[in-house]
Amino acid sequence: MNQSIFTITENVPLTSSVMRMKLSGDTSAITRPGQFINILIDGLFLRRPISVCDYCDEDITIIYKIVGKGTEKMSKMQVGQKLDVLTGLGNGYDTSFSGDRPLLIGGGVGVPPLYNLAKVLIAQGKQVTVLVGFSHGSDAFYIDEFKALGANVIVATSDGSMGVKGRVTSYMDIDYSYIYICGPESMLRSVHEKCVTGGQFSFEERMGCGFGACMGCSCKTITGYKRICKDGPVLYKEEILWQTQK
Repeated sequence: MNQSIFTITENVPLTSSVMRMKLSGDTSAITRPGQFINILIDGLFLRRPISVCDYCDEDITIIYKIVGKGTEKMSKMQVGQKLDVLTGLGNGYDTSFSGDRPLLIGGGVGVPPLYNLAKVLIAQGKQVTVLVGFSHGSDAFYIDEFKALGANVIVATSDGSMGVKGRVTSYMDIDYSYIYICGPESMLRSVHEKCVTGGQFSFEERMGCGFGACMGCSCKTITGYKRICKDGPVLYKEEILWQTQK
């Protein structure tokens, strides 16, 4: 974990409620796709955890949905503004388990961390399929960006206004070697039931500190209690105990 000051270089809307922010600063603590950062926002006690969409030596890209006071304030931040940010949080995805044909599944704001994951897997020579779900076509984002990486992209919308109609689980009957997923718990549960391979599931959870000190995001697994912010947010398919999840 590293605490440092970042400078906003971009903060633009992708949809009516989803924003992309780019930050310039020290990214050395970020070592895996699927990790997150924790942003200090003036006037609010708790930092806001946001997954990392992409990063390079001196830049971080995050995508966030405007859902409360914190993200509402973030949406009004200007280029050049400085932010106190904790980076390198969470365990992230382990790409050594992917096999040759990994399937990446994301829903809503669970989609962003899959972007850097897809980039890493494709760089390793893997044939990546990205299956993303949104309520409406107007909610969709980053479809072209995934395609530009070389991924096969399937878009599912609840109303059929873009791509195929229905839930992502209706379109999992394809040839894949491993699953990586990030999204709401209902989606994770459904995918877990249908998944025929190993997989890694990234959980969304309310966090106090974001680095394992407060124990507020603990959940029970087959190996005991784990902190979603520190030991997660990524858990392996085989260790998940759904009946104990919040």
